[in-house]
Amino acid sequence: MSTEAFIANFIDATDFQVPVDITLDTRLSALAEWDSLAALGVIVMFDMIYKKSVTGEDLYAATTVGDLYRKVG
Repeated sequence: MSTEAFIANFIDATDFQVPVDITLDTRLSALAEWDSLAALGVIVMFDMIYKKSVTGEDLYAATTVGDLYRKVG
């Protein structure tokens, strides 16, 4: 799984209304639209695309997009 593909999937899953530049170093707390709905989209993304379970606790513990990417591996 390339980082570019993961970031593209993350952007699709969160469905942010205002486009943002995302890297693996992007802090989730710095994303203006990072909220419970975006988090739910990420949980669904992990389930549907990566066939992995991610909990709300996992998302709460993640600081950056890279932290989420490492859960794919």
